[in-house]
Amino acid sequence: MPALDIEFYPALPQDSMDVDFELKKNAKNWDKPFFFEPRKCFDMGQIKRHCDPILERGVEHVIVIGTGGSIQTLLALLPFAEKQVHPITSSRPSELKELFKVPGIKDKSVVVPVSRGGETLDVNSVLGLFGRYKVLGLNSQGAMNQVLKTYAATIMDVPDLSGRFAASCTNVALVPAYLAGINVDVFVSGLEEGYELYGAKLPFSANIAKKYAYFLFRLYKNGFRNVFSMPYFSWLEGAVGLWVQELSESTGKNSLGLLGTSQPAPLCQHSVLELLLNKQFHTVPMLWTVDKDPNDMPLNSAIAHVEGKTAAQTVLYQANATIEALIEKSIPSALLSIDVPTVKNVGHLVAFIQATVYWLCLLFNVNWSDNPNVLLGKAICNTAMADKKGWGELRLRREQTAKEIFADFWKL
Repeated sequence: MPALDIEFYPALPQDSMDVDFELKKNAKNWDKPFFFEPRKCFDMGQIKRHCDPILERGVEHVIVIGTGGSIQTLLALLPFAEKQVHPITSSRPSELKELFKVPGIKDKSVVVPVSRGGETLDVNSVLGLFGRYKVLGLNSQGAMNQVLKTYAATIMDVPDLSGRFAASCTNVALVPAYLAGINVDVFVSGLEEGYELYGAKLPFSANIAKKYAYFLFRLYKNGFRNVFSMPYFSWLEGAVGLWVQELSESTGKNSLGLLGTSQPAPLCQHSVLELLLNKQFHTVPMLWTVDKDPNDMPLNSAIAHVEGKTAAQTVLYQANATIEALIEKSIPSALLSIDVPTVKNVGHLVAFIQATVYWLCLLFNVNWSDNPNVLLGKAICNTAMADKKGWGELRLRREQTAKEIFADFWKL
């Protein structure tokens, strides 16, 4: 049984395009995918030297402060943590207040702030709340680096690589994962096995990541702009978040690209399926399932067609019915499944996600590794905070900007 499978409809056309030739040609325009060789990007000995003394103190909580690529891969691994992991992705007060309610949180935790450049507001804004905690920082530069030094915190290097792709094979995700009791070696072995199947070694004809990338590329050419993910099991929701970020942030350049969106299933069947079943060339539904859920349980239902079924079987019946309904309505769609959620199989899944996005970027011929437009919002935010702008003043400024930018919008 393969660790991962994906089926998508309609079948790819038999056309004249040599996909492997196109991929190789466009690959010359951009950096090589370092993540295809994950063990070259981290030092397990170094991770153990820094983390083992912390673990010997009896850590029960791992507080990880990061956002975007700095935390998304860890969220994919979160179901397998042996310790309590608390992801802090911003200064949203409700989450912070709940964290500090945990009994003995200060004495039983290690705080891991993560930022490559050290200027991420979501991380830096909350650092001051953890000055008296045990801190292991993952950072190389910027304001965060200076703050960590004043705390006498241990600092581990973060390489200058594309964060959303680098996390899986660098300290960014591997250090907090190791602290949380996740078997890092098994995860990386899953990555390696995955890249053997989805990376550059296998040709288009035998590579499902290349095929799915080409499937999405052809749909984009036909007018589709959104891939809506429907994770039917909570095991997969972190990985779906990684897919949404990598798909959107990597392909969305030069007025091209696909938007990744998601909502947990089967809930989303009751909120967006009516729109998805409308035959319009805008959205590609992507269903995510597991074949066997380790937490499965009998339902003991008095309803005839549910009696004898398990909780997971009932969810899987809904997933299978949904994709069949989509096909009947002529909606291009996909169903991805992993055999059973394990640390190794999540490695396979992350490899599939990153390889597919890489191949798709090559088909668009855009830089898979950068995200230049994200910096615009960061600059506006930092300037407004430094200038102590009030909410009314900020609203007035955006009203004036919008009036100029959209002057002829409704005349189009």
